[in-house]
Amino acid sequence: MGIAADIAIIVVAALLGALIAQKLKQPLILGYILAGVFVGPYTGGVTVTEIHDIELLAEIGVALLLFALGLEFSFRELQPVKKIALIGTPIQMLLTILYGFAIGMWLGWDTISSLWIGALISLSSTMVILKTLMNRGLMGTLSSRVMIGMLIVQDLAVIPLMIILPQLSNPKLGLPILGWAVLKAACFLVLMIFIGTKVIPRLMAYIVNWNSRELFLLSITAIGLGIGYTTYLFGLSFAFGAFVAGMVLSESDYSYQALNDIIPLRDIFGLLFFVSVGMLLDPAYLLANLTTVLVMVFLVIIGKGLIFGTLVTFFGYGNVIPLAVGLGLFQIGEFAFVLARVGLNSHSINNDLYSLILTSAVITMVFTPFISGLTAPLYAIRKKWFKHEPLETINLPVTELQDHVVIAGCGRIGSYVAQVLQSLNVTFVVIEFNSIQINQVNEWKLPLIYGDASQLIVLEAAKIEHAKLLIITTPSAIITKTIIEQSRKLNQKLHIVARAESKEHMELLHNIGADEVIQPEFEAGLEITRQTLVSLNIPATEIIQFTDMVRHGLYASLYRANSEYETLVQLQMASHLLELTWVNIPEGSPVLGQTIQELGIRSKTGVSILSVIHNKKVYPNPDINYCFTQGDFVAVMGDTHQIKNFKQLI
Repeated sequence: MGIAADIAIIVVAALLGALIAQKLKQPLILGYILAGVFVGPYTGGVTVTEIHDIELLAEIGVALLLFALGLEFSFRELQPVKKIALIGTPIQMLLTILYGFAIGMWLGWDTISSLWIGALISLSSTMVILKTLMNRGLMGTLSSRVMIGMLIVQDLAVIPLMIILPQLSNPKLGLPILGWAVLKAACFLVLMIFIGTKVIPRLMAYIVNWNSRELFLLSITAIGLGIGYTTYLFGLSFAFGAFVAGMVLSESDYSYQALNDIIPLRDIFGLLFFVSVGMLLDPAYLLANLTTVLVMVFLVIIGKGLIFGTLVTFFGYGNVIPLAVGLGLFQIGEFAFVLARVGLNSHSINNDLYSLILTSAVITMVFTPFISGLTAPLYAIRKKWFKHEPLETINLPVTELQDHVVIAGCGRIGSYVAQVLQSLNVTFVVIEFNSIQINQVNEWKLPLIYGDASQLIVLEAAKIEHAKLLIITTPSAIITKTIIEQSRKLNQKLHIVARAESKEHMELLHNIGADEVIQPEFEAGLEITRQTLVSLNIPATEIIQFTDMVRHGLYASLYRANSEYETLVQLQMASHLLELTWVNIPEGSPVLGQTIQELGIRSKTGVSILSVIHNKKVYPNPDINYCFTQGDFVAVMGDTHQIKNFKQLI
């Protein structure tokens, strides 16, 4: 069957590799590379025969990876950490290239190969870091934003490296070629800006009007690969054109849908690429050069970690952030595979150097979750030995904080609570690490501590030991759990209200010390359900019985632990039993010309009259001598049966 059989072998092997990686809580790309090793030419058993054809298909995977990167790229993502990302990352890459060059020369490689080593190890892994951060529940922390900002710029740097590095093999001929390539790239970018602003939006608007998902997917794929092929005809990189196409589409109204549709296609062709990377990994090379590989891995981990940690400190980030970034971004990234393949295809590097980088990259990726997990214990040791840095604060009260409220997280929920407390003159302090949220907090003049609430030092700065109430609004189960545990160490009497994302999460938080646990999505869903049943004219008593039963089932553990909590919920349910209804007094009504007292409305119907609008004037809580006239608009409160009686009366 030729290439069809090879693709079937690759997909099945990739599935098995991915299952192993998932079971070991590793990124799937490591499973794909492992699959490539087993179906490659250097191992026995089932082997792919048309390796060259698979490599050609893998080029589409590279193009789609960069196309999706272009679609995802947004300067807004870099805004909170723009200085370290846009200035610090190029410095980091330059320092790492010099460091890698020194490693290469020390290991006996020639000058050009050593420069390639430096360039390849300067890139870190976006996929591995994202997977690690998500597994540890650290997405959204300031250290994660610094890492992601630097990774975005690193990924963008792959494009110029793909153009520059192949020209280093022959500097005399390479410089004119490089200059010509830069000129062509500039002309191409100008042309793409014109097409992207004038042609593509109109074309996409025309295609969207057909309302065909299949045609839309075909269109964005054609744009990405078509523009990539155009750049190839220009003498530039196919992948560079795909990236530019993604950036052009990212500014359109269809960028999110385009990214959503292209991701499955990108993942399939990306699978082919990473498997093809693994097929070039020779286990015999690893065994024969084990010492060299381990030395390379050790030097990369230590050197890159120190470069990242020092640079982050230089840019003003303190506390745990330099340690977290240094222990997170030390690995060699997946785009090093892309760059190494360019070097291999252009004969700039040989198979031995490719195997060294590939093997070292895979090992550093595997080590990432374990080394990154050392951040918290190492930071705890460091705090014992060194005095910690002061935290940034905004609008904190001049007087000592005492019996105050601490709000961990100032997103939509936290900011609403903070503004209510501010309006009631309740003393509180907000803990937030999101730079965008901090700007809003500053505008609202809320008292703020800039930091991660899961860190003990930040809670100490918020005087949690003297606080009366802690409100945790973050949806992350791991972060919330850590905040509760750290807070309980400092204040056993603290009342804690936490947000949960599931029933299991609620029980966990309650068991470790949260006094009240709220699940916003559940409450919103239940309220929407209640409003739906009201619209369907279901009796209010049945609605309340249903919602009370559902809520009681979810909050059963809290009811058992806190009788006041159940009373509060029952009062809330009771309020829903009473309906406020506005009723118009119609022409010819028997109540016209009679007073509230004469009609005996309360005794006959059971409703209470709260207000009357007469001749555009509001009479709140009218007395018993109020006389009804035609056109009066009356607000009455009662249950469904009582309101029905009042309507019959009038």
